Amino acid sequence: MFRRRKNDEAAPLAVDARNVVRTYGAGDNAVRVLRGLTLQVEAGKLIALYGPSGSGKTTLLNLVGALDRPNTGQISIAGKDILRMGDRRRSRFRRTQIGFIFQSYALIPTYTAFENVDLALRLLNLGYGERRRRVRAALEAVGLSAWSSHVPDELSGGQRQRVAIARALAMRPRLMLADEPTGGLDTRTAQRILSLFRGIAHAQRTTFLIVSHDPMVAEHVDQAYDLHDGQLIPRVTTPTTPITPIPESNEASVHVETA
Repeated sequence: MFRRRKNDEAAPLAVDARNVVRTYGAGDNAVRVLRGLTLQVEAGKLIALYGPSGSGKTTLLNLVGALDRPNTGQISIAGKDILRMGDRRRSRFRRTQIGFIFQSYALIPTYTAFENVDLALRLLNLGYGERRRRVRAALEAVGLSAWSSHVPDELSGGQRQRVAIARALAMRPRLMLADEPTGGLDTRTAQRILSLFRGIAHAQRTTFLIVSHDPMVAEHVDQAYDLHDGQLIPRVTTPTTPITPIPESNEASVHVETA
């Protein structure tokens, strides 16, 4: 569960999932999605998860994100055993420590981009001034400052995706779970977002688990895995040097706030 730092202090793993089994159904109809899977990730690392639809990638994110429980196995996040927590404690832990970037965006259609990000921050009981500062910084980071007053129907699919990313980043979680975060983005914008992720991971020690079908993602992470037959198979990858973000037309440049 722990890794040693240079000063010999025990540093808990950001993610420590061991021998995880998740089965749906029972008897002859049982589908064993995860079969004794183990995943250990240090803080501040970017991890990509690949695999065909139905292979269990989203199931794994739900388990690590304390949204579901395995049939058997152990899961600890930042040294905390989330399977031993009661429902209320798990909910509080998930709200304060884990960020989610959903493939479906999950935006409220009648709220502006600013209001969608702000709504998530209300769960943290932050004051208005702090919420406003975080929302502006997050929207600027994803290049959407000029679109903050627009509702989802006035945004493109890629812009909606970036609002979802901004909402998660504004929470400043220790662990970020991203389901196809570059799926609706063009290549240049996807590179900007992946560079932003790496900058945040380095500056804030945030850990990223990224589910993707995009081959480019593997070039920007510390380790990529293929999920096959309920097990993770490591890929041999060489992370690229982070790309310097280039502002899009009429949008603010990317900024990583560490305070």
